[in-house]
Amino acid sequence: MVRPGSPSVLLKQRPVRFDSGRSGPYHARAMGDPLRDRRSVTELAKVRQIVEISEKIGNFDKLSRVIETDLAALPRAEMPTNWRERLVSGRLSFDFADAQRAVAILEGTLDAAIAAVCQRCLSAFAWQLTIELKLQFVVPNEPLEGREGYELWELDDEVLRPMDIVDESLIMAMPLSARHEGSAKCVEIAPVETGEKMTTPFASLRTQMDKGKKN
Repeated sequence: MVRPGSPSVLLKQRPVRFDSGRSGPYHARAMGDPLRDRRSVTELAKVRQIVEISEKIGNFDKLSRVIETDLAALPRAEMPTNWRERLVSGRLSFDFADAQRAVAILEGTLDAAIAAVCQRCLSAFAWQLTIELKLQFVVPNEPLEGREGYELWELDDEVLRPMDIVDESLIMAMPLSARHEGSAKCVEIAPVETGEKMTTPFASLRTQMDKGKKN
């Protein structure tokens, strides 16, 4: 998979990179905000940085724009309120995957209730996302052998913001066609024939990813 529109690119069989530090006592500079501070993946891994997350959805710019676009199809009276105030919670943990401390990784979990439009009944509902992250960071053209079990994340820059990783991961976890699960009130509505193929913002994003994967 390829993640477009971001300083990072996510690939199934290619790399993404972070800066890290070392294990043991924390000797790096103090971080004002571990989620928002830009630091190298190597530095983060060296100090085994842990980032606890409890952040409003509205503070994730890309995710908020995608949700807003999806909800725009609803009548104003049916628009969910306070969806930006809902929390994204979770935990990120940076480390090295190898004894030589050359391969930085990120593991963690994310939870969020994302406002979405059911593609069966065309009503708003909260889609519960629970994500497990296992990312390995690599530089362009770096050998990929021995990297099983992780998604490879490639960055052009040597530094990153953990918040950007969370933002993109939530977008990529959204379904192509969100639907209620097992709701008796959810009645399928036949699509209106307009002669044009309709797609959700999430489906459009996934299409861009597939094109990037082929290139």
